[in-house]
Amino acid sequence: MIRLSKNQSLERLNTFGIDVNAKFLGEITYPEDLEDPNIYKHLIDKQFLTIGGGSNILFTKDFEGVVLHNKIMGKEIIADNSSHTEVRFGAGENWHETVLWCLKNNFGGMENLSLIPGSMGAAPIQNIGAYGQELQNIFVELEAFHVEEKRFIKIHKSEMNFGYRSSIFKGSLKNKAIITTVTLKLSKLNHHIKSSYASLANYLKERGINHPSIQDISSAVIAVRQSKLPNPKELGNAGSFFKNPVISVKQFEILLKSFSVIPHYILPDESIKIPAAWLIERTGWKNFRKNNFGTYPKQPLVLVNYGNSSGLEIKNLSLAIIESVKKKFNIELQAEVNIL
Repeated sequence: MIRLSKNQSLERLNTFGIDVNAKFLGEITYPEDLEDPNIYKHLIDKQFLTIGGGSNILFTKDFEGVVLHNKIMGKEIIADNSSHTEVRFGAGENWHETVLWCLKNNFGGMENLSLIPGSMGAAPIQNIGAYGQELQNIFVELEAFHVEEKRFIKIHKSEMNFGYRSSIFKGSLKNKAIITTVTLKLSKLNHHIKSSYASLANYLKERGINHPSIQDISSAVIAVRQSKLPNPKELGNAGSFFKNPVISVKQFEILLKSFSVIPHYILPDESIKIPAAWLIERTGWKNFRKNNFGTYPKQPLVLVNYGNSSGLEIKNLSLAIIESVKKKFNIELQAEVNIL
């Protein structure tokens, strides 16, 4: 049974540290909690929000409904052979702590995703990715409670509609289902080491690591992330605020006429991904600070709350950045963070 508390602060439940209130706040401990009639009446009216680590949310106002803090825990090996293992994780498990658990057991596939804040349940919604790896590469299936149908469902990889920082939970299942467990397929032998990302390759080369293990990759990722991203426990932020925009070859060629040097990545479909940080820096937002909010000095892609800033101030900053980039480059940035 979920116990609801009235008019509760959400400051500790979002990594931006924005102090807003929820009309009701409860904690999900077991999947069957979602079938509680007292909770279900709020769910069916869509007056609900599920929070894991709160690392991908910007609150701009109080939430006039029920906020459910997902604390469904657990790790269970459900399939195993000599080369791979499949593990079912509770959606409330902390992501980075789960990565460390996998490394301790020599399970490969999550090492490039080390130190990403948030929970297991949020990972497939966003199809999190970093340093050459995406969740979809190790994803098997998930279980969720479908609110409208009032039943638990399984969604396999082929049904997830994974894309760049997107999934079915940002489309047809948005605000319709609550993830309870996530199953991943991880390697036990012959790990697929991904070390070609420039900053990782440089880190390993400087230390003379020519044949890195999954533990070496994780250590490199942690070091690189810590060198340029703020710790949300020390400075309010939600990591990368914007997605890296993807444009057509034609649009890229037009840009080259005005900007001879543009860092870029050619994707398998031959579209072009441009680093959002480069665009933001070139429009003058590097080291920007006003009152208690701004861009992080080491990484302008990250918007930060220096203390007591409002979510609305940070939202308006993001809109100003989007407008500047659009005006100069004719590229419209999209927020990676969920703005509420």
